[in-house]
Amino acid sequence: MDVSLLVWSLTVGAILLLVVVDLLTVSAKPHEVKFKEAASWSIFYIGLAIAFGIWVWAQYGNQKGTEFFAAYLVEKSLSVDNLFVFVIILAQFAVPSIYHQRILLFGVILALVLRTIFIAVGAAALAAFAFTFVIFGAILIWTGVGLFKHWDEDPTPGDNKLVKIMRKRIAMVDEFHGTKLFIRQNGKRYATPMFMVMVAIASTDLLFALDSIPATFGVTSETFLVFSANAFALLGLRALYFLVKGLLDRLVYLSLGLSIILMFIGVKLIMTYLHEEFASIPKIPTSISLGVIGMILLVATVASLVKTKSDPSAKAHVGRITGSKGDEERDS
Repeated sequence: MDVSLLVWSLTVGAILLLVVVDLLTVSAKPHEVKFKEAASWSIFYIGLAIAFGIWVWAQYGNQKGTEFFAAYLVEKSLSVDNLFVFVIILAQFAVPSIYHQRILLFGVILALVLRTIFIAVGAAALAAFAFTFVIFGAILIWTGVGLFKHWDEDPTPGDNKLVKIMRKRIAMVDEFHGTKLFIRQNGKRYATPMFMVMVAIASTDLLFALDSIPATFGVTSETFLVFSANAFALLGLRALYFLVKGLLDRLVYLSLGLSIILMFIGVKLIMTYLHEEFASIPKIPTSISLGVIGMILLVATVASLVKTKSDPSAKAHVGRITGSKGDEERDS
């Protein structure tokens, strides 16, 4: 896939422009986002992604167009799981609803930066060492198996080691002071709860980048498509949060479905490497990957809605990669 420097520049410039416009308009003044506003922005960003995918299809062919949509679908589905964690963080720190939008925008910007770095490193590693496919595949299978075993659990504040360390080493006040991260009282500098929220969001972004980038490379090895799919999925993440946060509790089997998707993509990555080494071993076509991922998400969503309709007390969980402390004590 021959992507010119001009196309790269225009794509990156358009993404940065969207972020700047968001900062200067929608997020300029803290406010509680209503359903209508969230729906409008969600439609806008999804429409942009579809239009971009159609352009890729027309410019670079059916195969690359299919790869973009598969990568976008993977990132969009993983971003929903990301939303679960954001909901938990905002609830744990009792963040006033008028600040949710600003915090989520910070999370999106940081995620874009981190994933761009990870994409560059991943692309370089894949170009230099084909065995990187196996390493990425193993990471996804390990993550998927862990999530499959603990899909009905939620992370706890104690899971975030960085937050625990910061709380011990930094003087803090208990109340929020708008969007300020630090304040001065009696000549001494204190961190506000908003600072700890940002630390939690940042560390969460880092962990999700470790999973999502290998997953995207699992459906396309084109760096341009990996970057653009991640960017378009993340740009719509904030609006998606306000649109579906009331529905998240009903997606009880989403984490289970995502665990299967991660394992499937991990196997696909390993088979891609084996196909390069031994031509007799087939690799999974992107069109089949797109169908499998879409079917898993559809089944997980329908099954979740059926479950919550028959059992209103059923509640969705983020899932964990490792077990709870109680599990670890029983295993030791």
